[in-house]
Amino acid sequence: MVGYGYGYLSYLVFMLPALLLGLFAQARVKSTFAKYNKIGNSRQMTGAQMARMILDENGLHHVAVEQIGGELTDHYDPRADVIRLSSAVYRSTSIGAIGVAAHEAGHAIQHAHNYVPIKVRNAIIPVCNFGSRLGPTLIFLGCLFARNQFGLNLILIGIALFSLVAVFQLVTLPVEFNASSRALKVIRNSMQFTPQDYKGARRVLSAAALTYVAALITTIMQILYYLTRFLRNRD
Repeated sequence: MVGYGYGYLSYLVFMLPALLLGLFAQARVKSTFAKYNKIGNSRQMTGAQMARMILDENGLHHVAVEQIGGELTDHYDPRADVIRLSSAVYRSTSIGAIGVAAHEAGHAIQHAHNYVPIKVRNAIIPVCNFGSRLGPTLIFLGCLFARNQFGLNLILIGIALFSLVAVFQLVTLPVEFNASSRALKVIRNSMQFTPQDYKGARRVLSAAALTYVAALITTIMQILYYLTRFLRNRD
């Protein structure tokens, strides 16, 4: 079995770059939103009004728009047919607010149009949640018995289950990118907004997209670390 010193060192080699990328992505999305949350859009439209406009233009009059607490808690709930916007987005007339609100409206449109990637993502959520919980546990137990085949089998099964997290995150990327693309298309093509509105919203949504990319990279590096430990224990 691999020594603890090697284990810690190899974990840092694999995970530190990914963790730094994740921290950078989180810092960037917060700073970018904070910047464009101080700049009003040319129409002085609130985030709630933006979401409502896009929903109505797409015939989604039944989808509600509600305000919730928290920071960066904005989301679309398909079970309740409601877009929930944080206070910083719901009442704000900033460029950042209309970008985030339009993005969430894009998710509502995806569901209404049966966008395939979002259907796939929703379908695999239960099994991916199961893999994310059980996978690390099996890997840990397998490491305790890594000197025999039983332990190695546990590690391998655990890695396979944990890999479902990466599958979910991979499917999430086109869902998020598409929602942002729909949002930016509305802002760009609407005669109500200026190129500055579009540019600011694009930067906000691009920063948000980086967090999803960073999460996927972090998971992939963790899987590679587990595989390295497995191969070393097997030898």
